[in-house]
Amino acid sequence: MLRAIGTSRRQVRRIVRYESVITALIGAALGMVLGVCFALIISRPLESQGFALEFPVGTLLLLLVLAALAGVVAAIGPARRAARLNVLDALAYE
Repeated sequence: MLRAIGTSRRQVRRIVRYESVITALIGAALGMVLGVCFALIISRPLESQGFALEFPVGTLLLLLVLAALAGVVAAIGPARRAARLNVLDALAYE
């Protein structure tokens, strides 16, 4: 549809890549928040036994960067396909 309104192939590829990266980052962030919440819930009963909960901030940030990179890599194929799609075929499909 974007190609039908004058978007270039390069812009279509960029849009698909950005959407993929945003989706990957949202998933990674939600996963980290849920993981921290579950870790806090599970660690509460263990505090009396000397269990101390620590969060490796550096590792968590590294995982966010890796999630963004995974989003870029995962978007390569779909971005190419979307950019190469014939405008008339896309309109007929929609």
